[in-house]
Amino acid sequence: MKFLIQRVQHASVTVDESVIGKIGHGLLVFVGVSDTDNEQIADKMIDKLVKLRIFDDEDGKTNLSIADVNGEFLIVSQFTLYANCRKGNRPSFTDAGKPDKANTLYEYILKHVEEKGFKVEHGEFGADMKVELLNDGPFTVILDSKEIGIEN
Repeated sequence: MKFLIQRVQHASVTVDESVIGKIGHGLLVFVGVSDTDNEQIADKMIDKLVKLRIFDDEDGKTNLSIADVNGEFLIVSQFTLYANCRKGNRPSFTDAGKPDKANTLYEYILKHVEEKGFKVEHGEFGADMKVELLNDGPFTVILDSKEIGIEN
């Protein structure tokens, strides 16, 4: 599982010219799911996500979590996080999870982040989405379950 996390001043997602998700100060999180991912991996990734200290304290140090700053989440599915560009010029997406499984885990993530008490807005799985954001920093972090030791 991969999360591409951007600290934002605001962000929104639009489908068919209608804004379906919009946040102020918080985190825009793009979620990529592989076929080897499961709910246990999602739980560990969610726990890491909500505890990340990537917001500035009064001294300008990244010591605060999203809870500390009363931030919001905009969570958007993005299978292209599993693009494989090693061969040729056209990315392969064979490492991305099958749509049914990926959508189930995406919905699981939305529900469980919200259950932790956060405002959660979201995109629409499989839709052609337009995402707008004002990156704060810029500050972008990639959480990859394999690279941070979260495995089946």
